[in-house]
Amino acid sequence: MQVRWADVGDVDELIRLRAVMYAGMGELHEDDGWRAVVAEQLKAGLPDGRYFAAVVDAPDGEAGLATCGVGMVWHRLAGPGEHTGLLGYIMSMATDPRWRGRGYARAVFARLMQRFTADGVTRVSLHASVYGLPLYRSFGFRESAYPELYSPKPA
Repeated sequence: MQVRWADVGDVDELIRLRAVMYAGMGELHEDDGWRAVVAEQLKAGLPDGRYFAAVVDAPDGEAGLATCGVGMVWHRLAGPGEHTGLLGYIMSMATDPRWRGRGYARAVFARLMQRFTADGVTRVSLHASVYGLPLYRSFGFRESAYPELYSPKPA
């Protein structure tokens, strides 16, 4: 198995695997245009470094990707233990159901974490499905004492 960095030629597969992730969470509804928006975001953001994606190609000469994980680094004000103000975020961790249980997600996740370390990131966060919790916990991730709150539409 080889983990590589995705490029714009992988955008369709990254979107397909993002849909696999949403389906596994019970959140995949009719396409309301999100796929087209994600395609635009990745086509602009992968080349300029705004986003980076580690992937494993499908095995045995099959077309497409087996696994992906997308990361980004964002800036905020520094704080205790976070002097750089650089924080990482992992999204779209997904494995095609045909290729689960082969260690692909672990390898992709490890590559993303290496990238964050190289970039000087002091903390990485993610939103986890129940399926990903064991993997993330094995890398030292834990629930935050401060729950995330969000507003679907800013007031």
